[in-house]
Amino acid sequence: MRLNSPAALTLVIARTAAHAYGQKVKVGYDKEADFSKFKSYTWADPATPPQRPALYQSILGSIDSKLESKGLSRVQSDGDLVIVPAGTIGFGLNIAAGAPIMPTYSGPPPSVNATVWTGAGGPGGSMATAVGEGTLGLTFVDRANNKVVWSGTVADKLDPEKKDKSAQKIENCIVKLLKEFPPKK
Repeated sequence: MRLNSPAALTLVIARTAAHAYGQKVKVGYDKEADFSKFKSYTWADPATPPQRPALYQSILGSIDSKLESKGLSRVQSDGDLVIVPAGTIGFGLNIAAGAPIMPTYSGPPPSVNATVWTGAGGPGGSMATAVGEGTLGLTFVDRANNKVVWSGTVADKLDPEKKDKSAQKIENCIVKLLKEFPPKK
């Protein structure tokens, strides 16, 4: 992984413990990135097909809607940003319900300064982020510079017996996570 010097990459970490529904949100971003230049995005493909494709598509659709309201457009390829999702749905068991979302990223691993990145967790060599149960993680990569510019996670406990309530919690998690994007200067 290519690392930038601490002076070249300054990250600001915002940690927020959400009060409603108990969601835990962690966000990190590149303080020097110009977020106003990003107008489009492309989703990284999952390495394996999601175990719950309808839920996966629903979550992506909700994220698409929130990003569209922020002025970003989804394109099939070559977006200004590549969004790398990761997540699992756990129900308090020792195993997650279904396989986690393990994304792929077609380029070399994007650069991130590991000495200062303490927020949501930087990408691994394969871009397959390990996440805990009931967690959604999003990593935004500046495609032109192959550099992570924003990363965030949100976690909440879901109940398999209360699907409607769990679906609402997922929606609230997405809203809270993307409230932090783009970062406010």
